[in-house]
Formats: sequence, structure tokens, C-alpha cells
Amino acid sequence: MSEQRVITDAVELLNKIEDLHPSDIAYSLKKIHSDNSATFFDTIKKIPEEFLGEVILELPEYLREDVYEELSIKQLTEAVDELDSDDATDIIQEIEGIDQNKAKEVFKGLEEEDQEEINWLKRYNQDEAGSYMQTELFSANIKESIQDSINRLKEGKEKDELENIHQVFIINDDKKLLASILLEDLIIFDFSKTYEEILNSHEENKFRPFVVQDKDDIDDVAKQFEKYDLSVVAVVGYQGMLMGRITSDDILDVIEENATEQMYQLAGVDDDFEHDDNLFTIAKKRGFWLFLNLGTAILASLVIGLFDETIQSYVALAILMPIVASMGGNAGTQTLAVMVRQMALGDIDFDNSKSAIKKEVVISLLNGLVFALVIGLIAWVWFDKALLGLVIAMSMIINLFSAGFFGASIPLLLKKFNIDPAIGSTVLLTTVTDIVGFFSFLMLAKVILL
Repeated sequence: MSEQRVITDAVELLNKIEDLHPSDIAYSLKKIHSDNSATFFDTIKKIPEEFLGEVILELPEYLREDVYEELSIKQLTEAVDELDSDDATDIIQEIEGIDQNKAKEVFKGLEEEDQEEINWLKRYNQDEAGSYMQTELFSANIKESIQDSINRLKEGKEKDELENIHQVFIINDDKKLLASILLEDLIIFDFSKTYEEILNSHEENKFRPFVVQDKDDIDDVAKQFEKYDLSVVAVVGYQGMLMGRITSDDILDVIEENATEQMYQLAGVDDDFEHDDNLFTIAKKRGFWLFLNLGTAILASLVIGLFDETIQSYVALAILMPIVASMGGNAGTQTLAVMVRQMALGDIDFDNSKSAIKKEVVISLLNGLVFALVIGLIAWVWFDKALLGLVIAMSMIINLFSAGFFGASIPLLLKKFNIDPAIGSTVLLTTVTDIVGFFSFLMLAKVILL
């Protein structure tokens, strides 16, 4: 795999811009911005219009906002005009979130056909398939000859109206989607024949298209792409009318966003605030989760306080306590990460969760037995007390069992109550493993040792 090309000199970047991918240009611009923001804005204003829109979309969100403010209405209009309908809609909506008047002026500068497409796509919610589709596609009426449609495709490509075309969507007079034929299959047919003749001469399911509804959840669409290794799906609306298509590049963005969101939420971090220039805002957002963690730490300390006399009588307990809590926390985090990810992929839900919980509990118990033996022997040798080794070994088994059980159960329960499992699971699990770990260890010590 080739490395991403990085050019940190603005003049060199502009000279070589036609040879670079928009992603590479954006990456180089990020490096330039980190060195000198003024040079960054000066450079992006000189990028040719045919590349500008795609480059902007490759920039991180915190830079795009500044770019929208710096670029003129004319530059933004020309950049949007070069984009596919879905990308053009994204930029218009992002500008609206910053400057409504500027967005209106950019929108007015577009052709009427582009305005209609953008207004159509803006009707969809952010999580609906329709908001990710592009209206540019290659379709043909079932009564049309292959030769006539190929001529239209050539004309569309010459005018740069169509990109990434891999198939022709067959529709009837009411624009209802009937079939989808890959171009690699299309070229072997008799071009003088109509699509109706081609379809009638093959099995009914031979050219059945992959289809999603315009109101479908985009996460469900992403799962279809992963499951069937798709590069594109047709989007249909009322009575199967062909509306547009969703391509794999947009789905990759969805998958990446979901994975990033889960990772941040499990750590108690909000991605929306991480690129904010105001450090106080970031600290405040992170501080909320740290405050919750402080509460759980106090609860764990209260449990320890119940056994202060036990600890005073046997100082070795204070030395060994962190081991029990740490092992339980790490085991629970492993289970939690697996469960949240499998739930996100749709592999596990509340109805079929029994086997998943059982599996995680068994794995935790097996690890619990192994590490109970290890730490039990270490504690015995360390403090020359066999019963102390027995206490920490039993506590290890109990805490790893609870880590497996609650690590699997907590995200499922949160999902049952329509709460994102990635948000609250970590705090709740930490509370459980700390309290169970400390309580079991100190209670066993009180009963067995004292």
C-alpha cells in the first residue's frame, strides 16, 4: 500500500495539484495549517474550482468551518457546482450551520436543476438513506435499446455528468426500478436489442438489483454493504420509484464515523468538542465524565471504609486490593468492548443475548480460575500466609465472574431502555467491578483471616 503523499510547501502543492488525489491535497493542507494558518487560507483560495469542493470535504470539520468563512460566495458556488448532488448538499447544509445568508447566496448561484436536487435531498433526516444518496446515475427505460443507452452514457461521460458508473438501472415508464445490469455484462449483449428483450431471455432473478428504501436507517444500509460486499445500492421511494444510489465511499464514511463515535463514547469523550479551539469547552465536556467517575470512586472508597478495622489488622490487604480491582476492571472492559461492537454490527440484541452472556461469563470464569491460582500462590509466597492466598484467589474468581456478567449485561440493559450502550456502560461497569472486588476481598478476609 502506497503512503499518503505529503507536500508542506504551498507553492509546490499548487504546482502539482493536478497530479494529486483530493485526500492527499487535504492532508498536505492540514500540515500547512499547523505551520501557518495564513498560508493555509491563502493556498486554499488558489485551488482550482474543479478540485476545491472535493478537497474541502476531505478536510476535518474544524477546518471546513473556517474555510467556509474565508472563501468568497463565488468560490464556494463554483466548488459546489462541480460536486455530485449528495456532496453538494452536504456543503450547503454545513454552510447553513455557519452563515445562513452566505448559504442562500451560494445556493442561488447554482443551476436550477442542481437547486432542485439539493432541496430534494435536504428533506431527509441525517440518519436516513436518502440523505446519503446521489441522484446522478445511469438508467435506461426497459423499452430502450442498449445502443441508445450506451450513446447517452458516452455523452454523459464526455460532459463529466457521470462518475463511478458500474451498472445501468432498468426502469419502466413510471420510473419504477425493475433490474440492474453490470456494465461488464452489458457489453456482451446484442446492442440492437432492447432491455426488455434481454430481461425476458434470462432468469427472473438474474439482474435483480440490491435496493434500499429512501427512509431506511443508514446504519442498516451500511450493514448490507458489509454483508454482501456491495459497491453501490439503488435507493427507491414510493412504489419502488428509482430515486438515486448510494456508493461505497459514503458508506465507508458512515462506518468510520460510527466506529469513532463508539471509541470516544466508551472513553467518555465527545468527538463534537475535541477539535474546538476553546480548551475550556473541551475540559468542561471531559470533566462531566470525570465527575461521574469521581462519584463511583467515592462509592468504592465507602465500601473500603466499612472494613477499616480489617485493613488495620492486616496491612497486606491494602497492598493487594488494587490487584483485585484492576483485574476485574480490565476483564469487564474486554467484555464490554466486544458486546458493544457486536451490538453495533447487529450480531447481538436483547432477544438473543442469553448465549452471548453465557459465553462471556464462561470466558471470565476460566480466566478467573487461572489468575486466581497465579495470584493466590504469589500472595502466599509474598506474605508467607496460605489463607491470604486463598482469600485473594476466591475474590479474583468472584470479581472476574461479575466483570463478565455485568460487562455483557449492562450494554444490553441500556439498549433495552433506548440508551446508547457506548455512553453509560463504562461508568456503570467500573462501579460494579470496584465495589464487588473490594467488598468480596475484604469480606472474605474478615471472615477467613480474622
